[in-house]
Amino acid sequence: MADDYELDLDDLTRRMDGAMSNLRTEFASLRTGRASASMLEPVQVEAYGQMTPINQVGTVNVPEPRMVTINVWDKSMVNKVEKAIRESGLGINPQMNGTIIMLPIPELNEERRRELTKVAGQYAEGARVAIRNVRRDGMEQIKKNKDGMSEDDQKFWEGEVQTLTDTYIAKVDKALETKQEEIMQV
Repeated sequence: MADDYELDLDDLTRRMDGAMSNLRTEFASLRTGRASASMLEPVQVEAYGQMTPINQVGTVNVPEPRMVTINVWDKSMVNKVEKAIRESGLGINPQMNGTIIMLPIPELNEERRRELTKVAGQYAEGARVAIRNVRRDGMEQIKKNKDGMSEDDQKFWEGEVQTLTDTYIAKVDKALETKQEEIMQV
């Protein structure tokens, strides 16, 4: 079956993996009430004429469960890093101590936890849409090559693409469920 036509499932899988990777990055940026160095990954700093991740201008540490510190290497960058954190939308108020910026992570209240679960849901929906777009592309490739394959082959490849899509949608749902539990945990 499917001897004369070969759909590039590896490409579709790679693109769906990309959507999952993006989702993990977005989830890492959501605060859960615990300090984590990964929460600063999406924050970019204007450094030396270009946007740079915080971990490339200083050392990020988590010395205690509710504290993240950034030891900025270049003294002239401290204010830029502090400004980037303030404007990032993380809801954290940085405190300066020389070249060290301390980020105390406040306790999340119930209302804020519910807001964060909604944001996580939006991130997950974005990932689902990206995965469905990859599915659509795969189905279009099959339709374009319709002339070169039998009806059985066409059904086989459509089934393969749908199975791959279902697997990734289930991964998104599982990741969302895990993140929402983490956010709601007091």
